[in-house]
Amino acid sequence: MKRILILVVTVLLISSFTGCAKNGTDSKHEHAEVPAEKQTDSKVLVAYFSNTGTTKGIAEMIAEETQGTLYEIRPKNVYTAEDLDYQNSDSRASREQADATARPGIQGDVKNMAEYDVIFLGYPIWWGDAPKIIQTFLESYDFSHKRLIPFCTSGSSDIGTSADALKSLAQQASWLTGRRFSKAT
Repeated sequence: MKRILILVVTVLLISSFTGCAKNGTDSKHEHAEVPAEKQTDSKVLVAYFSNTGTTKGIAEMIAEETQGTLYEIRPKNVYTAEDLDYQNSDSRASREQADATARPGIQGDVKNMAEYDVIFLGYPIWWGDAPKIIQTFLESYDFSHKRLIPFCTSGSSDIGTSADALKSLAQQASWLTGRRFSKAT
């Protein structure tokens, strides 16, 4: 059931960008009726941050369905269980999420980012928002002329607020509506 739902959502998301391919189609007609498996003109990157593996599982399914390249956003300093203690206002993640200027470091980088047309951006919801490492990622690249499709994992928080907050970090990109997935998805 989970794979079917992700397949349906992925096909819907893909259908929103399949019409703007290298075939010279006018970009105003972005909702072409092209099946996802025929989508070959756009190069897809599925970039994600996952601390517990939930977001990773969704990212892997999206990469498989889109034939996209999978890229894990890995922190330079790995988060421990103590770092993620929601009950401790002095935990590392609590401090980062409360600090608008926090930008945790990332290990490595995306090779040939300029080659990608579409980027699925996945993350868990922390304290009602995207983890600060996602801001680090967005500030590290030029997203001009790219389509960004956020997706998040959360037990209850919706994607709306988190995705809206990220848009200001890559204003030159075309942001498509994203989706929240839960463990039960």
